[in-house]
Amino acid sequence: MSAEALRHLRRVDPVLGRLIRRIGPCGLKPQRGMSPYVALLRAVAHQQLNGRAAEAIFARFLALHPGPGSPQPDAVLASDPAHLRTCGLSRAKVATIRAISEAALAGLVPTRRAAGRLSDEALIERLTTLPGIGRWTVEMLLIFTLDRPDVLPVDDFGIREGYRLLHGMEAQPKPRALAEIGAAWAPYRSTAAWYLWKRANEEKPLKAQAR
Repeated sequence: MSAEALRHLRRVDPVLGRLIRRIGPCGLKPQRGMSPYVALLRAVAHQQLNGRAAEAIFARFLALHPGPGSPQPDAVLASDPAHLRTCGLSRAKVATIRAISEAALAGLVPTRRAAGRLSDEALIERLTTLPGIGRWTVEMLLIFTLDRPDVLPVDDFGIREGYRLLHGMEAQPKPRALAEIGAAWAPYRSTAAWYLWKRANEEKPLKAQAR
């Protein structure tokens, strides 16, 4: 992220600015080589699972469709759903993956180039019509795949927890309240989100030590 983003956030929010100075440079590194289609498939594999288990399942899924540019939507649709389930995917996730593949062939799931011509809200509106894909999933795609700089996932537990901890609040802010607060962080809300995630993650080792 640019130095201008950090200067802006420190200027408009001194409390967040102190967190930025303490943590240091933003480590947000989007996966620019991943297509929106593959990013959505990966997001489905990760739903309701921890990272390590989800990555193992997704790796087995990718191994079913070897070759350059894989997995291709037509190859996924040609696979027996029961065969896809051997990767560890639930029946519901297989149905979602097949729906995403059908949407990719129909052009509803855009290529990276086509996505570049669409606004954040246009992509959210389009992709949340897919079964099993909600706003949060598309927001993760915007931040971590498409490198969009001004996305604040206000429904994300980690972001709201990070804000609560940063300000010593008893309860997390409601999504609508956080959206209003975060308006001042525009046009660099993705960077602000990353620092709030970092603040929330700082508490995890402390909780583990307390057990």
